[in-house]
Parts: sequence; C-alpha cells; structure tokens
Amino acid sequence: MSNVKGKVVMITGASSGIGEATARVLAEQGAHVVIGARRTERLEALASAIRSEGGSVEYQSLDVTQLEEMKAIVELALTRFGRLDVILNNAGVMPLSPLESLKVDEWNRMIDVNIRGVLHGIAAGLPVMKKQGFGQFINIASIGAYTVSPTAAVYCATKYAVRAISEGLRQEVGGDIRVTLVSPGVTESELAESISDDEARELMKDYRSISIPASAIAQSILYAISQPAEVDVNEIVVRPTASMA
Repeated sequence: MSNVKGKVVMITGASSGIGEATARVLAEQGAHVVIGARRTERLEALASAIRSEGGSVEYQSLDVTQLEEMKAIVELALTRFGRLDVILNNAGVMPLSPLESLKVDEWNRMIDVNIRGVLHGIAAGLPVMKKQGFGQFINIASIGAYTVSPTAAVYCATKYAVRAISEGLRQEVGGDIRVTLVSPGVTESELAESISDDEARELMKDYRSISIPASAIAQSILYAISQPAEVDVNEIVVRPTASMA
C-alpha cells in the first residue's frame, strides 16, 4: 500500500499481541516502525525478525505510564527518521474482576495504563504533529467501549474513556491530523493472563474460544493508515464472525 511505505509509526505495547502483529504488518508494507514496551527482550527479538525480512525498525523500553519515557520514544523516532506519521496507542491491561472483590490496585493499574497511557501518547506526539502539519493517532479501545459486562466494569470504563478522548481529540485537531479508534472484539493476546480473579478467569476461558488472530486487527490498522491524507477513518469495530456480543 503506497500510502504506508516510508511512514514512521510508533507503537506502544509492541512486545506481543496486536502491537507485535501490527509492527510486522506495517514493516512488511515498507513503514519504519518504532516499537516500545516494558519487555525489552521481546522487543529485541521482534526487531531482529523484522530486520531479517528487510524491514526498518527501532525499539526502546517503554512504560506508557511514564510521560518522560513516552517523550523519549517519540524523540527516538524523530532522531532516527526525522518525522512521525502515526502513534498507535496500543498498550493495555485487562485484570477483570467483580467490583465486590475490591481489587483496587488492579483498578488503578488499568486506569494508569489504559487511560493515562493514551493521554501520554497524545501529550508526547501532538506537539510534533502540530508542528509538522500532519499525523495520525490510532487508539486501541475494545467492544468494551460500547457495552459493559460483569467483571469488566472498570476495564470497560477505561475503554469508554479512550473512546471519549479519541472523539474529543478528533474534534479539536480536525484538518491536518487524523484520529482513528479501533475497537477489537475477542482477540488472541496475553491480556487474559493478567486476570487474578478465579471467577473472571473461568468466564474468560469460554469467551475466548472464538478469538480472532491479532493479525486481523493489524490489517484494520493498516487500512486506516493507508487511506489518502484527506480521508480519516474514525472508528473501526472488529469482531469474530461468531460473536453475539
């Protein structure tokens, strides 16, 4: 896709799942990918695989809850490639539990990563894109941004927030900067591994039986990036065909 080749795309949460799959897909299409996550050994392995196939990639340790680390990886992209076309705010956690379990630390972790992480991506990237006069934010939400289910109240609240932030950003920066919200249904990832509550973990096992591959979401992200500059794909919801929710 000619509109992707040569673009510089920074991806958070790139060590697995949707982030990893998207890095691979975009690199195959000729994009320069800048990947960040906390697990640097995973990033190193991914970067090596991309380079072995002729792709362009840089990586750096990234905790999205730390604004300075987000600014640093944006600076890496600018230093290495001289521009920043896309920020994919993908990092997220999903330790589901009933509210009565009072897992406050897990609630706070979801708020910090799922909401604050997206805001940090905007804070680090928006001044750059405004100065450039172009750019695109792609924020990963969830079908949990549209409906709430038991054990997922806080998780869904964070994704509703990402949806609201994305729409607010779109309205404020319309013109030169594009904003896309991608909301996956149940997708193969490591998110469920963070569930410590036994009840929620068992419910998720059944729910995930129809999971679609992370590459399916990566293809949707590729589609949004590949559109002409005057076309802004605002929302994409991607579910398994078998999904009833």
